[in-house]
Amino acid sequence: MSAFLPIHNYLPHRAPMLLLDELLAVDEDTCHCRVTVDRRGVLAPFLNAEGALPAWFGLEVMAQAVAVWSGWHQRQAGLHEIALRMLLGSRRFATEQPSFADGSALDVHVTLLARDERIGGFEADIRCAGRILASTRLSTCQLNAQELASLFERGSK
Repeated sequence: MSAFLPIHNYLPHRAPMLLLDELLAVDEDTCHCRVTVDRRGVLAPFLNAEGALPAWFGLEVMAQAVAVWSGWHQRQAGLHEIALRMLLGSRRFATEQPSFADGSALDVHVTLLARDERIGGFEADIRCAGRILASTRLSTCQLNAQELASLFERGSK
């Protein structure tokens, strides 16, 4: 049994955009989540005809692990509403294969490189059976309520 709450407690996402199954470990600088590629699992809407997840989709999976890291820290600080963190970009995305096979248990690891009050840089990778299948560096930004309202206001025009 996990010492952590179900994953949705650390993310502002909801199905079908909730792309991780569980939080396995988190501390000041790192986070380890897991998701299984399965036609009945959270990734089902995004699988190809063979039941595999396209590797490029790993960017969002890694970004959600950053969001889990952030959400866990927000909960530790006593916040109950998880603030939205946006992916600004990635650098050096590399993958060893075009997709993650049906049945693969993907271990998603993120490590904080640097941050201030709003901007964060993270190293991230996806592993299966200990082998790194994809990696990147992610830049994120935490939006305040005014910026978030403005963003959605522009999008509705």
